[in-house]
Amino acid sequence: MYAFDIDAASKTDLYRDLAAALDALTADEVDPIANMANMAALLWEYLPDLNWAGFYRLVGGELVLGPFQGKVACIRIPIGKGVCGTAAATLETQLVEDVHAFPGHIACDAASRSELVVPIVYQGSLLGVLDLDSPLPARFDAGDAAGCAALVRLIAPRLVG
Repeated sequence: MYAFDIDAASKTDLYRDLAAALDALTADEVDPIANMANMAALLWEYLPDLNWAGFYRLVGGELVLGPFQGKVACIRIPIGKGVCGTAAATLETQLVEDVHAFPGHIACDAASRSELVVPIVYQGSLLGVLDLDSPLPARFDAGDAAGCAALVRLIAPRLVG
């Protein structure tokens, strides 16, 4: 249905092309779950060295598993617990080079070594988090954090249904 020309010549180009693809996928869709599902699939397909890419949604005061690509995952995460819960509590991106050194890390997949979690905030309200895991230590850097933050800003208004 869609064919995207993703240029991985540089990280900046990669995230620019991912934003264009994400915009094309979600611009006319009002269903938040469909938009999260397509974003997770897009990231899974084009970001190398991931073992999990997806969402946790804020539901009833806790993070609840949303659309994702990868192995089965933890279903519920309390706010403030683990990397995802910390991102949700602080509303700050969590860039973790070694998850085993992160206090209170929740190991859904023992193969995960590094993690990037970006809170999704729209009009001042937390909607959930974007969570990326990798089996490689220090897989994510500031370029990934900035690129994913831009993707989250693009998708956030399309997750309120």
